[in-house]
Amino acid sequence: MIKTDILIIGAGPTGLFAVFEAGLLQLKCHLIDALPQPGGQCSEIYPKKPIYDIPGFPEVLAGELVDNLMEQIKPFQPGFTLGERAEKIEKLEDGSFIVTTNKGTQHHAPIIAIAGGLGSFEPRKPLLADLSKYEDNGVAYMIKEPEIYRDKKVLIAGGGDSALDWSIFLADIASEVTLVHRRNEFRGALDSVEKVQQLKNQGRINLITPSEVVGLHGDEKLEKVSIKRTDTSEEIDLEVDNFIPLFGLSPKLGPIADWGLEIEKNAIKVDNTLDYQTNIPGIYAIGDVNTYPGKLKLILCGFHEATLMCQSAYQRIFPDKKYVMKYTTVGGVTGFDGSKKEAPKAVIKSID
Repeated sequence: MIKTDILIIGAGPTGLFAVFEAGLLQLKCHLIDALPQPGGQCSEIYPKKPIYDIPGFPEVLAGELVDNLMEQIKPFQPGFTLGERAEKIEKLEDGSFIVTTNKGTQHHAPIIAIAGGLGSFEPRKPLLADLSKYEDNGVAYMIKEPEIYRDKKVLIAGGGDSALDWSIFLADIASEVTLVHRRNEFRGALDSVEKVQQLKNQGRINLITPSEVVGLHGDEKLEKVSIKRTDTSEEIDLEVDNFIPLFGLSPKLGPIADWGLEIEKNAIKVDNTLDYQTNIPGIYAIGDVNTYPGKLKLILCGFHEATLMCQSAYQRIFPDKKYVMKYTTVGGVTGFDGSKKEAPKAVIKSID
């Protein structure tokens, strides 16, 4: 059985940063994630997508953010159970918990921090005949490695930020990019819409609106799609190598929804914003998985929630100890591996 101080369910950015904040308090963490690598959606869905609202980083790729977080927590030697889903929870008489995964791995901790992001999720798929036939044979629902599309004819369908951003990004990689949306208006950021319009005017993106994909064709691999204009009912056949429908994700809490936690709109309700504890003492919810009045689903908000959660967790584990917070600029960072990072001390020299 794996024993730790804080068991974190979800190894996305919020869960990873919680390891750092716990480490400053000399608390050990172990993380469970159903995905085969840390990073959550940042690693699995859009590792090459830029993020613009991380403090101190005018622009950082999602995958790079995960790499930086992994480097930041390395001194605190977290453990990982990857490729397994947290399935069952049992509360012991002493108030601690045992969490068992779908593969039978057991974890014991006095504190549980659920940082599962949107939970388990699956892409929203278009209703097209033979769609499954072309999955992984020209049809994909997320872009993990853009280089796959170099010099290829790519069709993207969707009207949100992902469809716009990837159309812009692939314009420099693919030989041909076509963006299809059932409306003339897009739901994405204004600057992205303007950029797509600029690329269309430059002949670098084919924009077909209002329209939708109505058919897929090809023997073993996707070779052609049928597009129907929704204003005139005209149909267009377009040769493509890849079709990427980006219609968003359907989030599900999964087994966590059966743990007796208070659920509101597919998110875990927390009792307050002082420490983000749930209705079960000792279980916290941080990041996109939680909800409370004024909640914003931003990575930087998850970092804040993780910080306060760790302070509360320390008090639960050590009720008789008084923790005096020290700034890292003053106290430095002492890792469990014996490493020490601190600002150089001023040297006072006597004058003869």
